[in-house]
Amino acid sequence: MKAFTTLSGIAALLDRPNVDTDQIIPKQFLRKIERTGFGVHLFHDWRYLDDAGTKLNPEFSLNQDRYKGAIILVTRDNFGCGSSREHAPWALEDYGFRCIIAPSYADIFFNNCFKNGMLPVVLKSEQVEELFQAVSSNSGAKITIDLEKQTVTGPTGKVYAFEVDSFRKYCLYNGLDDIGLTLKHESKIGEFEKKQKEVEPWLYSI
Repeated sequence: MKAFTTLSGIAALLDRPNVDTDQIIPKQFLRKIERTGFGVHLFHDWRYLDDAGTKLNPEFSLNQDRYKGAIILVTRDNFGCGSSREHAPWALEDYGFRCIIAPSYADIFFNNCFKNGMLPVVLKSEQVEELFQAVSSNSGAKITIDLEKQTVTGPTGKVYAFEVDSFRKYCLYNGLDDIGLTLKHESKIGEFEKKQKEVEPWLYSI
């Protein structure tokens, strides 16, 4: 997993509350278990005017030229609600987003973001509204996230502090998913297996 330390880039706005995971990545695209290739289907029903995904919807915010190359998504309350599909953060990350800023998230989606190298920042509704106003007023507006300091710096230079669980912060900052955390104890695992082979060799006879 790619480490998350600081992030500075174009922010895109999604001015919709209660965005559920079926809107983030519709069910018809959940046909594989690889984590790549889902970005093209992100917000499919909103981004495209046709089922094939060949005609962009000019009314959808992410299709605006000003948001090309956006790596931060600013949105509204209860983002990621609905089913628990892990494909939702996969699609967001594959599209290019590494950070989401919202007043609240669905719990399972929130947890899945950390496990997939994305930082879901929680700010107060009024602070998110300030970011909406600042980004909408400046084409190509950038936001900077500093995970170590736990700060968000908006386009106007205003700084917002956010909270993050210390363990999740450690994992994200060091690029450690569940497998990476396990491999930190690889030598101890090896020692255990060596001893177990001596005591219970039949477990390794196949």
